[in-house]
Amino acid sequence: MRWYRAPAKLNLSLRVVGRREDGFHDLESLVAFADVADWLGFAPGPSFELLVEGPGASETGPIGDNLVARAVRSLAARAPGLRSGAFRLVKRLPAAAGLGGGSSDAAACLRALAEANGLGFDDARVIAAASDTGSDVPVCMSACARMMAGVGDRLGPPVRLPALFAVLVNPRKAVATRDVFRALGMEKGIYRDRRTPDQAVAAPTTLDALAAAGNDLEAPARTVLPAIADILDRLRRLEGARLARMSGSGATCFALFDDPGAAATARGRLAAEEPGWWIAASALG
Repeated sequence: MRWYRAPAKLNLSLRVVGRREDGFHDLESLVAFADVADWLGFAPGPSFELLVEGPGASETGPIGDNLVARAVRSLAARAPGLRSGAFRLVKRLPAAAGLGGGSSDAAACLRALAEANGLGFDDARVIAAASDTGSDVPVCMSACARMMAGVGDRLGPPVRLPALFAVLVNPRKAVATRDVFRALGMEKGIYRDRRTPDQAVAAPTTLDALAAAGNDLEAPARTVLPAIADILDRLRRLEGARLARMSGSGATCFALFDDPGAAATARGRLAAEEPGWWIAASALG
């Protein structure tokens, strides 16, 4: 069995540009990846199997609804005769947490299937299957820092970030993305501005630029789960923290540090104070 890493995704910035007539929201987000991750094992075989284990296994729901299973079905529909096999998912990231865990799992699955079937990661069928499986799956395929825009269908080139270290905190309470967007309350057809697909979105790659960028989903997420406000306040008061923000639609929040020792110390302090929370320290990049 070969193992594939499925790292946590962090939205370092997130701007809601508008809401399309089909109901989906167009976003602009600088995405980076942490070194905390799920792991997906794969052994080619005659039929699809999926075993989910690990500390987050109970949060993943029915096997048929898992994004790994959806990714297999999506690629198989586009590549007749696709060789599948047995998957073993070790779930360490919390679910419905704004970390793209399920999307990263699906991306790892598609990488495994592509390799087993002699397909390039840039094969049109693999790309289409990624988009069909979930809006965050395409950016998780390469798992490098970059801007993503639209509904995850427009990816900018990889960007270089300064050395950043993060403390990630989730109160072990799931937040449904649909509830956060409902609380945002943006009507269909409303746009703050419009960009054509060829208009590049500048990446806020410095701490000062990130501080000015924000996450437009933080305020509505706090109405869904008020504990997010408390977590952000706690993170902002950590010694050495340069910036605190929510990732995606929540509930995971993070503080950024430019010193790994300060991040590790902050992680230990929070873990001692809040043993019921999921807390991790991680380098980004």
